[in-house]
Amino acid sequence: MAKIIALANQKGGVGKTSTAVNLAAAFADLGKKVLLIDFDPQGNASTAFGIDKNKITNSIYHLLSGRCTPSECIVVPYPEYPHIIPVTRDLSGAEIELVSEIGREFRLKEQMEAEVDKYDLILIDCPPSLGLLSLNAMVMADEIFVPMPCEFLALEGLSQLVDIVELTKRRLNPKLSIGGIIFTMFDSRSKLMRQVAGEVEQYFVDKVFSTFIPRNIKVSESQSFGKPLVWYDKKTKGALAYSKLASEILEKRF
Repeated sequence: MAKIIALANQKGGVGKTSTAVNLAAAFADLGKKVLLIDFDPQGNASTAFGIDKNKITNSIYHLLSGRCTPSECIVVPYPEYPHIIPVTRDLSGAEIELVSEIGREFRLKEQMEAEVDKYDLILIDCPPSLGLLSLNAMVMADEIFVPMPCEFLALEGLSQLVDIVELTKRRLNPKLSIGGIIFTMFDSRSKLMRQVAGEVEQYFVDKVFSTFIPRNIKVSESQSFGKPLVWYDKKTKGALAYSKLASEILEKRF
């Protein structure tokens, strides 16, 4: 059965999608069978793998609404790529459509139940909010990975996320936990960043991955070419860091 990891942070611009995309690619490089679910209505994870959202027939929205099966919406851009369930803008309306339905928090888990055994890892790129979509991801997931920059404002968001995870664990998904914190956009020369990292490491003992992801302008460039950074330019510090992080995750969590 797959290990299901939701990458979540209610604050946008923290490197969440870049982390999801590059981890999916790096895990595939390590021989793992990976499914990436693009659960963010912005669809940046789909774009980062070169998927034209205007040509998608079935997406995660159609799966949630029961209009297709997982196999009908899974895209494999190239044989060596992870499998991807892409997103369209229609997903923005899913929360409104689901809000009155019974068991709405379990919709993603129920729709994906038959697919779980087919993969080693399933990554869910959550939207930058803590609404019904993120809740669906948390109900399905085994662990939450939190990509975050080393900034004091990010600590407030982390605290709110931890509260939501604990509430979800108590009421909807007893197996759920914060599996790891991933520092992104890191600059080792910054005393402030080092200080924030130290505070988080003290509070979340054994939860912070030792691999920090440096700020890298090549990330945006790689996305415009429809390739994860770890494939677009393997020699950059960012690509090497993501590959190292994938190895660290497999070593510590599997």
